[in-house]
Amino acid sequence: MSNSFGKLLTVTTFGESHGPAIGCVVDGCPPGLAIAPDDFRADLERRATGKSRYTSQRREADEVEILSGVYEGRTTGTPIALLIRNTDARSKDYGDISDTFRPGHADYTYWQKYGIRDPRGGGRSSARETTMRVAAAVIAKKWLAEKYGVRVRGHLAQLGEITPRSFDWDAVEQNPFFWPDAAMVVELESYVNALRKAGDSVGARVTVVADGVPPGWGEPIYGKLDSELAAALMSINAVKGVEIGAGFAAVAQKGSEHRDEITPGGFLSNHAGGILGGISSGQSVVASIALKPTSSILIPGRSVNRAGEPVEVVTKGRHDPCVGIRATPIAEAMVALVLMDQALRHRAQCGDVGVVAPRIPAQA
Repeated sequence: MSNSFGKLLTVTTFGESHGPAIGCVVDGCPPGLAIAPDDFRADLERRATGKSRYTSQRREADEVEILSGVYEGRTTGTPIALLIRNTDARSKDYGDISDTFRPGHADYTYWQKYGIRDPRGGGRSSARETTMRVAAAVIAKKWLAEKYGVRVRGHLAQLGEITPRSFDWDAVEQNPFFWPDAAMVVELESYVNALRKAGDSVGARVTVVADGVPPGWGEPIYGKLDSELAAALMSINAVKGVEIGAGFAAVAQKGSEHRDEITPGGFLSNHAGGILGGISSGQSVVASIALKPTSSILIPGRSVNRAGEPVEVVTKGRHDPCVGIRATPIAEAMVALVLMDQALRHRAQCGDVGVVAPRIPAQA
């Protein structure tokens, strides 16, 4: 099974939504990085459910236990094992679907692949697994910031048909939606409340921006920075599309518009999303994901049971009316982990190259 990703920085996750614990092993982190359990708290709280009425009401403590790889507060260069106990699982909510397949979920495909599945909260296919990706990325974010000055941050760029009318990074962390337009928060609240009342759900778009990425990270063919970002972001639950830079908007652009012209003072645009030929250009790396509406809704849907008989499915339990509301820290995590892996790979092969002139500013 493919439960690991990354080459020089490798992350392996384990555990199920309603099992006793979830965890991960982070292998390849250089020694000497200061890490303590409290370092994980902020990002795990940003990802957590139960923090507002607009997400699932499952409330997990998400206390990280560092089992290995850290001595006297610093990484040792050996595998870092992280563990989080599950403390608020309610498996009885899923008793009615143990013999049926929820439409739009992984129930049917897991059954076809393994001949057995854990129906409690989706088991391994649950978004609960992403908690450990966020935990692992705390290490990556800190290393990237200290070694290269890289900052990875994201925001909700679209909720259903609603898009921001203005943009302010400072507003993003001041509301439960990670929304960049503070004046629109009340509108979003009303929209999500109406969805919940109707028992329905909606999709979303999340954009992640990595500032300070130096030029040169990524490979020209099979290890392209954009292809690895796409694979990592597509691995997040409910993601159905990934864009780098202008993404699908490039279809309608002319070449004279899309190309990012260069002057001695910097790039004049960033339609490429900071990646040219699979290698970072020194501009901000920009990636977006499209998340589908969750299929765990109260509106009855047609399906079949394990005997192939028609059934009606109503998914009870604690679910998100829009999984994109809390996906921002998860998308940030995958971008940060890919960037750290690529930084280590670049250092291994090309660390002696140094700074090559001319070094073009990110933006004119």
